Amino acid sequence: MVHSFMGGDWSGGQLTGRSPPSCGSPAGAAAAAMGFPSTPNLKLKLQPQPQPQLEPRIGTSRRPVRLRCALDSEPVQPPMTVSITGATGFIGRRLVQKLLSDDHKVCVLTRSASNAASVFPASTYPGLTIAEQGDWEACVRGSSAVVNLAGMPISTRWSPEVKQEIKQSRVNVTSKVVKYINHAGNADTRPSVFVSATAIGYYGTSEIHSFDESSPSGNDYLAEVCREWEATACQVNQEDVRLVLLRIGVVLGKDGGALAKMIPLFMMFAGGPLGTGRQWFSWIHLDDLVNLIYESLTNPTYKGVINGTAPNPVRLSELCERLGRIVGRPSWLPVPEFALKAVLGEGASVVLEGQKVLPAKAKDLGFSYRYPYVEDALKAIARDL
Repeated sequence: MVHSFMGGDWSGGQLTGRSPPSCGSPAGAAAAAMGFPSTPNLKLKLQPQPQPQLEPRIGTSRRPVRLRCALDSEPVQPPMTVSITGATGFIGRRLVQKLLSDDHKVCVLTRSASNAASVFPASTYPGLTIAEQGDWEACVRGSSAVVNLAGMPISTRWSPEVKQEIKQSRVNVTSKVVKYINHAGNADTRPSVFVSATAIGYYGTSEIHSFDESSPSGNDYLAEVCREWEATACQVNQEDVRLVLLRIGVVLGKDGGALAKMIPLFMMFAGGPLGTGRQWFSWIHLDDLVNLIYESLTNPTYKGVINGTAPNPVRLSELCERLGRIVGRPSWLPVPEFALKAVLGEGASVVLEGQKVLPAKAKDLGFSYRYPYVEDALKAIARDL
């Protein structure tokens, strides 16, 4: 099972206006549920900064005032300026919110300023910079870090043209960002860290083998996409720039990704496993993934390949059974393999095959998962529905 993130949804950002074909059949609905340079005329859209709000004096507010000794306070992360591709996607939106809430600056690298402005309205996201492609270089040059989340969704019928676009939507944007980083001046002026998304599709698929960061690449189409995607990111100048390659699994959250389409099916008593249900489902909660990206930006010990998955993958049948129990609906309507292949053709491999991917590197680095078990992740998501 490859996360639709190959962009969130492989769900990073979406670089194309192409939408997956409409599928009116149960098979189509179930398949959709798994939804896998100079700048002489700089025109940045800088949203207005809010006026600072004065804190009420002690004694005039009903809220309790907590005084802390400076010697006891935790070290404060210096403010960063982070440029992000795919910021309007499922993962990118939450990452932008977290960075801004911690007083960092964000530059959204987008193909459509109007679309980005609709996702990040000025009234809610003051101070956010939105840059169209002609202005990406200036934003990257002024950033301390870059996060690359862009890519066309993969859960659709794969024609030769679509397969080419799936690959090029990743490789071309990554190549452009790498060029801007490398040309951003000397080591003192260019971004110091580059976090580039890739996917667990790198490992190929298996029902019996486990994979970690030391495992070799697979030999199918998605593994090929990931190898080329990662090779392009590795062209960044790693003498001056710390590179983190996040191989992301299936991201779970209420506002996008697989669950946003699975839950309505379950509520209509139409939810169930795809194919045999024995395929591995290597997942991660959206909050944990965003925290992993954030840690990769701020912690210098994070470098190289890191699997963006939870430590306890499950079979797809177990995920569906637990989800059905949590939302109070049975998981009783499996979608047969032949029906999915009829709808998606070769693209059915995204939902019919999976891989058991373990986050060995994140565990070695001491990353703390808020949701290490899928039932806890599903319950947290269901509470917000």
